[in-house]
Amino acid sequence: MAKKVFVFGSNEAGIHGAGAAYHAYKKLGARYGKGYGHHGDTFAIPTKDVDINFMPLERVRGYVQGFLAYAQGHRKLTFQVTCIGCGLAGFTHADIAPLFKDAPKNCEFDELWRPFLGDDRTYWGTFP
Repeated sequence: MAKKVFVFGSNEAGIHGAGAAYHAYKKLGARYGKGYGHHGDTFAIPTKDVDINFMPLERVRGYVQGFLAYAQGHRKLTFQVTCIGCGLAGFTHADIAPLFKDAPKNCEFDELWRPFLGDDRTYWGTFP
């Protein structure tokens, strides 16, 4: 069985104070002060800037592309992607989910993204 990596929305400052980011920090090894990348059993993708302000979607897209390249290069890991950016960052599922349309097969998604990514993906449930 592949090791599971929890993928969550972060901010560039790495202040993991609420929601999935807080869960990742408290339970799964996310590092305070590290707003992007693989730490412990997590992968942080920024959806807010270093000052915790809203970030343009194009900037989020760049971080998502970096994550997708990382996932492609780490096929022995399974990435459980939460609905990044769809809470405090203010994006909609329709904004963010399509950024993952070319994700490799080792990415699993929150069930809420099924309407945007289709039935040929693996879904793991929904983060509260």
